[in-house]
Amino acid sequence: MADSRLSCDVAVVGGGLVGLGAAMALAARGDLRVAVLEAEAALAAHQSGHNSGVIHSGLYYRPRSLKATLCVAGREALYRFCAEESIPHRRCGKLVVATVGEELAALDELERRGRANALTGLRRLEGEAIREIEPGAAGLAALWVPETGIVDYPAVARAYARRVEASGGRVLTDARLLRVGRDGSGPRGGLRLETSRGAAACALLVNCAGLQADRVARLCGSRPPARIVPFRGEYWELAADARDQVRGLIYPVPDARFPFLGVHLTRTVDGRVEAGPNAVLAWRREGYRRGSFAPRDALEILTWPGFWRFAGRHWRTGLRETWRAAVPGVLARDLRRLVPALTCADLRRGGSGVRAMELDREGRLIDDFHILAEGRAVHVLNAPSPAATASIAIGERIAEAAVAALREAGPS
Repeated sequence: MADSRLSCDVAVVGGGLVGLGAAMALAARGDLRVAVLEAEAALAAHQSGHNSGVIHSGLYYRPRSLKATLCVAGREALYRFCAEESIPHRRCGKLVVATVGEELAALDELERRGRANALTGLRRLEGEAIREIEPGAAGLAALWVPETGIVDYPAVARAYARRVEASGGRVLTDARLLRVGRDGSGPRGGLRLETSRGAAACALLVNCAGLQADRVARLCGSRPPARIVPFRGEYWELAADARDQVRGLIYPVPDARFPFLGVHLTRTVDGRVEAGPNAVLAWRREGYRRGSFAPRDALEILTWPGFWRFAGRHWRTGLRETWRAAVPGVLARDLRRLVPALTCADLRRGGSGVRAMELDREGRLIDDFHILAEGRAVHVLNAPSPAATASIAIGERIAEAAVAALREAGPS
């Protein structure tokens, strides 16, 4: 069914957690007509529905960064929302384990960041104290982070959508954005959108398109300073008879040079235990299967100067990640650093996800949320983890930027 006469004040492109969080905040104001345009047939079809389901604490992020500020605020807002909506979730805590002496300095830095980010329950553990939390774990030292939790994020997305619609907004699926033009009506003009469900008009566009965010920005006439480069993460699951070796969440100390947390063990709200993910370059932006390839996506990666600078600095890490993705025994070896009793026979293949990372021309992965307001558009150009955790708080921040942009642009 075509929505040929759709007209709204704000069109939010992207029906993931960030887009729906922004739409929920905008619709709750009561004075704006809001519509969400999701390209796929279902909400949370990509990053929001293909992750480990963790509610992050705020441990890792540079104090006073957007990630730190919005993760801490968004975490508690998300716990309250899940309780109100009866969404399956659990504040189960997480153990971050240093297994070799070289990781102790990094663990010290994580502890400093955690305390700076108001993690009041944070505890440093050693020896037997580690095994009191996770009997199967081993390490020299660890941080216990009780603020961490787990949740069903697709259920969260559906609840956000219900809130948008209850506030008078619209949520449309199968509505891929194809073109953006200026609308000549009104004293200053708004935007005319062509979608796969027909034409639409809006005063402001909010771009929360995730893996397609830079392309949507270019459709709006923007020239984003960086490009989305996709990284695929593959998950395994522990066999049913091995799950009791993990009570909650067990993570390694991450490599500070990368925005990835290393392979870890995560109990899910339905009782499974996931292992992973790795982080390998994906040649298709929505390429969840090995061998997935899209010529356009691959060409954009290979013609971006930042990719070659990034690859030149980190090719060894890339090879290690690719090797670990190909050989289950390598993954099992890395998991045994955290839980020594695990074997390759305990692993079963699980799902995968693709993470959108913003890479600049100098080959630097942008390490914070990146929100850009330009004319009649607000672009969320980088919203990696912990964006799902922070989705209520980041949605409110995007809504503030959208209202300011509407005020600056004037009536359409």
